[in-house]
Amino acid sequence: MFALIAPVLALAATATLPKPQRPVAPIVSASWGEEADRDRLGEAADVIRIAGVKPGQTVADIGTGGGYYVMRLAPLVGPQGRVYAQDVSQRALDQVRRRVAAAGLSNVRFVRGGQSSARLPAASLDVALMVHMYHEIEQPYLLLDKLRASLKPGGRVVVVDLDRPTLQHGMPKALLTCEVKAVGFELVGITDISQGYVAVFRPGLRPRPDSVKACRG
Repeated sequence: MFALIAPVLALAATATLPKPQRPVAPIVSASWGEEADRDRLGEAADVIRIAGVKPGQTVADIGTGGGYYVMRLAPLVGPQGRVYAQDVSQRALDQVRRRVAAAGLSNVRFVRGGQSSARLPAASLDVALMVHMYHEIEQPYLLLDKLRASLKPGGRVVVVDLDRPTLQHGMPKALLTCEVKAVGFELVGITDISQGYVAVFRPGLRPRPDSVKACRG
């Protein structure tokens, strides 16, 4: 089980959210595995099915890296839908932009985010997707809290990761659930897939920022 502990620094008049009380994995690559291998294992098909992505929806691929999900989501959501390719790396976004242009996709928008904010438009998303990158977020509580405002009514946050320690580029299921629930999201369900697990969350009651406690093992 994961306990809750108070943030180290006292909160000022303008409340802040705590930093994670566990290691944050370094970003070591723009891509997670070979795309052909991921397709062979059915990763994207499983994630898209569990996330409930449908034509006409708007999906953000947060931490898009090489754009594996962008290239599979954009044809699925179609001309009435939209995909936001989001990353902290301009180089990664430029790479995905070239892939999108070469494929003739017109429903992809590009957003350079930060470690504390995805910087996505308000009330725009049906699904906020974070694939094999949550363990690299330096300010997960703050990012999740701000991401709430980008969800449409009924929108959800979907995290894909491996059930192992963060320094091994994974995220233990119980720790992920603790962190996301700490900022007022509710767990819809966790499903194991060939490449880890898929956790789906929906917004619940937002807590006062000064009441949020960081999770640790």
